Amino acid sequence: MNKNELDAAASPEAEFGDFLRSSREAKGWRQEDLAYAAGCSPTHISALENGRRRPTPQIGRKLDSAFGWDRVFANRAIDARSSVLLEGFEKYVAQESKAEELRLFTLGIIPGVLQTLDYARAIAAGAVRRGSITQEGADDRVAVLARRQARLRREQPPVIHAVLDESCLRRPVGGPGVMSAQFDHLLEFAKLPNSLLQVAPLAIGEDRAFDLPVNIITLPDRSLMAYAESAQQGNLERDSDAVRPTLAAYYQLQGLALSQAETVALICQLREELP
Repeated sequence: MNKNELDAAASPEAEFGDFLRSSREAKGWRQEDLAYAAGCSPTHISALENGRRRPTPQIGRKLDSAFGWDRVFANRAIDARSSVLLEGFEKYVAQESKAEELRLFTLGIIPGVLQTLDYARAIAAGAVRRGSITQEGADDRVAVLARRQARLRREQPPVIHAVLDESCLRRPVGGPGVMSAQFDHLLEFAKLPNSLLQVAPLAIGEDRAFDLPVNIITLPDRSLMAYAESAQQGNLERDSDAVRPTLAAYYQLQGLALSQAETVALICQLREELP
């Protein structure tokens, strides 16, 4: 079978293929051996290993069975399918897990890495009801989010600055029980030594720096990346010089936002006002 030299960081498919190939070779198996054990064709294995085919949870489970592993390939397949969210998002996720600092701004909904899973499920269920994704896609969204959150709970977690537009807190999602637990989760986040939580009040009006969600990553070498979303796609900017104006705008937004103490007081007030 053809063997390409893969850059594992190039795409989720390439990362999956590189891991699959190295795992197979560590066993001393040929592609034909693995294909037989997994109940698929050697061509399928070759396409996966060369990053030409996006893995599914189904093939992930078959590969786990062949290797005698518990959800190793299945979880990696779910990660590789993270583009169920938006085109370009998988490239951001690959960099997010390496970050030393994350700066987040969202409006309308709580940012993903700060969501409870019940809140995330409620958002995904709404998308299913609107017909924009399938139930399988909704399950994938929540699974990808859980994996993202787990990766950020590493031994040396990143410093996370989060500025939430006030609309994030005032938009009811999933009912009072889900919102109450979500507010509690934000309050716990605010207590962490590596966190800064602020709310951009509606009163700042046109002085709010961003009209779309934006995430800014600082990597270990101090280089910068920025990820922004429109309704149709996400874009990861890898040029530090191009990101610096976005970082400056973020600092300006923080200057207009409530302090963390004021933010905590607002969340507590809104939690008390829940029916």
